[in-house]
Amino acid sequence: MSKTTNQIRNLTMMALFVAIEIILLVTPFGYLRIGPLSATLMHVPVIVCACVMSTKFGAFLGLVFGITSVINATMAPTITSFAFSPFVEIGGFQGGFQSLIVAIVPRILLGVIAGYLYRFLLKKSFSKTKSAAISAGVATCLHTIMVLGLIILFYAVPYAEAIGVANSALMAYMGTVLLTNMIPEIVVAVLINIALVKALAPVLNK
Repeated sequence: MSKTTNQIRNLTMMALFVAIEIILLVTPFGYLRIGPLSATLMHVPVIVCACVMSTKFGAFLGLVFGITSVINATMAPTITSFAFSPFVEIGGFQGGFQSLIVAIVPRILLGVIAGYLYRFLLKKSFSKTKSAAISAGVATCLHTIMVLGLIILFYAVPYAEAIGVANSALMAYMGTVLLTNMIPEIVVAVLINIALVKALAPVLNK
Protein backbone atom coordinates (compact mmCIF):
# COMPACT_ATOMS: atom_id res chain seq x y z
CA MET A 1 0.00 0.00 0.00
CA SER A 2 1.42 3.40 -1.02
CA LYS A 3 2.11 6.13 1.51
CA THR A 4 -0.58 8.37 -0.02
CA THR A 5 -3.17 5.61 0.08
CA ASN A 6 -2.28 4.86 3.68
CA GLN A 7 -2.62 8.52 4.65
CA ILE A 8 -6.02 8.79 2.94
CA ARG A 9 -7.18 5.64 4.71
CA ASN A 10 -6.04 6.96 8.09
CA LEU A 11 -7.68 10.34 7.56
CA THR A 12 -10.90 8.65 6.50
CA MET A 13 -10.91 6.41 9.55
CA MET A 14 -10.07 9.33 11.83
CA ALA A 15 -12.92 11.37 10.37
CA LEU A 16 -15.25 8.45 11.04
CA PHE A 17 -14.17 8.21 14.67
CA VAL A 18 -14.56 11.98 15.16
CA ALA A 19 -18.03 11.78 13.59
CA ILE A 20 -18.97 9.02 16.05
CA GLU A 21 -17.85 11.20 18.97
CA ILE A 22 -19.95 14.09 17.68
CA ILE A 23 -22.98 11.83 17.19
CA LEU A 24 -22.62 10.55 20.75
CA LEU A 25 -22.34 14.15 22.00
CA VAL A 26 -25.63 15.24 20.41
CA THR A 27 -27.58 12.12 21.40
CA PRO A 28 -28.51 10.80 24.85
CA PHE A 29 -26.06 7.89 24.42
CA GLY A 30 -22.91 9.98 24.85
CA TYR A 31 -23.52 11.23 28.38
CA LEU A 32 -26.00 9.27 30.49
CA ARG A 33 -27.16 11.32 33.46
CA ILE A 34 -26.85 9.47 36.77
CA GLY A 35 -27.51 11.93 39.59
CA PRO A 36 -25.00 14.79 39.51
CA LEU A 37 -22.57 12.81 37.32
CA SER A 38 -22.68 11.39 33.82
CA ALA A 39 -21.80 7.88 32.78
CA THR A 40 -20.38 7.93 29.28
CA LEU A 41 -19.87 5.89 26.14
CA MET A 42 -17.55 8.53 24.70
CA HIS A 43 -14.48 6.63 25.89
CA VAL A 44 -15.20 3.60 23.70
CA PRO A 45 -14.31 5.12 20.27
CA VAL A 46 -11.09 6.52 21.80
CA ILE A 47 -10.00 3.07 22.96
CA VAL A 48 -10.91 1.41 19.67
CA CYS A 49 -9.14 4.11 17.67
CA ALA A 50 -5.98 3.78 19.78
CA CYS A 51 -5.92 0.02 19.28
CA VAL A 52 -6.78 -0.30 15.58
CA MET A 53 -5.00 2.84 14.36
CA SER A 54 -2.24 4.13 16.62
CA THR A 55 -1.60 5.65 20.02
CA LYS A 56 -1.17 9.05 18.37
CA PHE A 57 -4.60 8.89 16.75
CA GLY A 58 -6.09 7.61 20.01
CA ALA A 59 -4.64 10.57 21.90
CA PHE A 60 -6.07 12.98 19.32
CA LEU A 61 -9.51 11.41 19.58
CA GLY A 62 -9.13 11.62 23.36
CA LEU A 63 -8.63 15.37 22.91
CA VAL A 64 -11.86 15.48 20.90
CA PHE A 65 -13.58 13.57 23.72
CA GLY A 66 -12.26 16.09 26.24
CA ILE A 67 -13.48 19.05 24.20
CA THR A 68 -16.94 17.47 23.89
CA SER A 69 -16.93 17.07 27.67
CA VAL A 70 -16.37 20.79 28.09
CA ILE A 71 -19.10 21.52 25.52
CA ASN A 72 -21.54 19.16 27.22
CA ALA A 73 -20.87 20.65 30.66
CA THR A 74 -21.32 24.17 29.27
CA MET A 75 -24.42 23.60 27.14
CA ALA A 76 -26.24 21.13 29.43
CA PRO A 77 -24.92 21.90 32.90
CA THR A 78 -25.65 19.93 36.05
CA ILE A 79 -24.86 20.94 39.62
CA THR A 80 -21.28 19.70 39.21
CA SER A 81 -20.54 20.94 35.69
CA PHE A 82 -18.22 23.64 37.04
CA ALA A 83 -15.66 20.85 37.49
CA PHE A 84 -15.63 20.27 33.71
CA SER A 85 -16.12 23.74 32.26
CA PRO A 86 -14.55 27.11 33.10
CA PHE A 87 -17.60 28.78 31.55
CA VAL A 88 -20.10 27.49 34.11
CA GLU A 89 -21.15 28.98 37.43
CA ILE A 90 -23.75 27.04 39.38
CA GLY A 91 -24.82 27.63 42.95
CA GLY A 92 -22.01 30.10 43.46
CA PHE A 93 -19.35 27.67 42.24
CA GLN A 94 -17.31 28.83 39.24
CA GLY A 95 -15.22 26.60 37.02
CA GLY A 96 -11.68 27.64 36.18
CA PHE A 97 -8.61 26.57 34.23
CA GLN A 98 -8.50 23.44 36.38
CA SER A 99 -11.81 22.41 34.83
CA LEU A 100 -10.08 22.06 31.47
CA ILE A 101 -7.49 19.79 33.07
CA VAL A 102 -10.23 17.59 34.56
CA ALA A 103 -12.16 17.44 31.29
CA ILE A 104 -9.32 17.03 28.79
CA VAL A 105 -6.14 15.54 30.27
CA PRO A 106 -7.58 12.16 31.38
CA ARG A 107 -9.25 11.77 27.97
CA ILE A 108 -5.98 12.27 26.09
CA LEU A 109 -4.24 9.85 28.44
CA LEU A 110 -7.08 7.38 27.85
CA GLY A 111 -5.99 7.07 24.22
CA VAL A 112 -2.32 6.93 25.15
CA ILE A 113 -2.81 4.20 27.75
CA ALA A 114 -5.08 2.08 25.54
CA GLY A 115 -2.77 2.32 22.53
CA TYR A 116 0.49 1.63 24.34
CA LEU A 117 -0.93 -1.18 26.44
CA TYR A 118 -2.53 -2.91 23.45
CA ARG A 119 0.75 -2.91 21.51
CA PHE A 120 2.78 -3.90 24.57
CA LEU A 121 0.56 -6.93 25.12
CA LEU A 122 0.80 -7.94 21.46
CA LYS A 123 4.59 -7.83 21.72
CA LYS A 124 4.32 -10.11 24.75
CA SER A 125 2.52 -12.65 22.55
CA PHE A 126 -0.97 -12.00 23.88
CA SER A 127 -3.71 -12.63 21.33
CA LYS A 128 -5.51 -9.66 19.79
CA THR A 129 -8.64 -10.62 21.73
CA LYS A 130 -6.87 -10.65 25.10
CA SER A 131 -4.90 -7.51 24.26
CA ALA A 132 -8.07 -5.68 23.25
CA ALA A 133 -9.93 -6.80 26.38
CA ILE A 134 -7.15 -5.94 28.83
CA SER A 135 -6.28 -2.60 27.25
CA ALA A 136 -9.95 -1.53 27.18
CA GLY A 137 -10.54 -2.57 30.79
CA VAL A 138 -7.37 -1.01 32.20
CA ALA A 139 -7.69 2.21 30.19
CA THR A 140 -11.33 2.68 31.21
CA CYS A 141 -10.53 2.04 34.87
CA LEU A 142 -7.59 4.45 34.94
CA HIS A 143 -9.57 7.07 33.02
CA THR A 144 -12.35 7.06 35.62
CA ILE A 145 -9.86 7.17 38.50
CA MET A 146 -8.02 10.10 36.89
CA VAL A 147 -11.20 12.11 36.38
CA LEU A 148 -12.45 11.56 39.93
CA GLY A 149 -8.97 12.07 41.36
CA LEU A 150 -8.56 15.42 39.62
CA ILE A 151 -12.01 16.52 40.80
CA ILE A 152 -10.96 15.75 44.38
CA LEU A 153 -7.61 17.48 43.86
CA PHE A 154 -9.02 20.71 42.44
CA TYR A 155 -12.62 20.92 43.63
CA ALA A 156 -13.07 18.73 46.72
CA VAL A 157 -14.80 21.32 48.91
CA PRO A 158 -17.13 22.95 46.33
CA TYR A 159 -17.90 19.56 44.77
CA ALA A 160 -18.88 18.08 48.15
CA GLU A 161 -21.09 21.11 48.85
CA ALA A 162 -22.67 20.91 45.39
CA ILE A 163 -23.71 17.27 45.80
CA GLY A 164 -24.72 17.76 49.42
CA VAL A 165 -22.24 15.52 51.23
CA ALA A 166 -19.80 16.27 54.01
CA ASN A 167 -16.17 16.76 53.00
CA SER A 168 -15.26 13.71 55.06
CA ALA A 169 -17.76 11.61 53.07
CA LEU A 170 -16.57 12.67 49.63
CA MET A 171 -14.12 9.80 49.21
CA ALA A 172 -16.83 7.28 50.09
CA TYR A 173 -19.14 8.95 47.57
CA MET A 174 -16.49 8.76 44.86
CA GLY A 175 -15.96 5.10 45.71
CA THR A 176 -19.65 4.49 45.09
CA VAL A 177 -19.33 6.27 41.76
CA LEU A 178 -16.45 3.98 40.83
CA LEU A 179 -18.61 0.93 41.45
CA THR A 180 -21.78 2.19 39.79
CA ASN A 181 -20.32 4.01 36.78
CA MET A 182 -16.99 2.39 36.05
CA ILE A 183 -18.01 -1.28 35.98
CA PRO A 184 -20.66 -0.87 33.23
CA GLU A 185 -18.29 1.38 31.28
CA ILE A 186 -15.56 -1.29 31.48
CA VAL A 187 -17.90 -4.07 30.32
CA VAL A 188 -19.12 -2.05 27.34
CA ALA A 189 -15.60 -0.94 26.38
CA VAL A 190 -14.19 -4.48 26.59
CA LEU A 191 -16.95 -6.08 24.52
CA ILE A 192 -16.97 -3.41 21.80
CA ASN A 193 -13.19 -3.19 21.62
CA ILE A 194 -12.84 -6.95 21.18
CA ALA A 195 -15.44 -6.97 18.41
CA LEU A 196 -14.07 -3.97 16.51
CA VAL A 197 -10.41 -4.93 16.85
CA LYS A 198 -11.26 -8.32 15.35
CA ALA A 199 -13.18 -6.63 12.53
CA LEU A 200 -10.94 -3.65 11.78
CA ALA A 201 -7.40 -4.76 12.62
CA PRO A 202 -7.10 -7.11 9.58
CA VAL A 203 -8.44 -4.38 7.28
CA LEU A 204 -6.00 -1.81 8.65
CA ASN A 205 -3.14 -4.31 8.84
CA LYS A 206 -2.77 -3.69 12.61
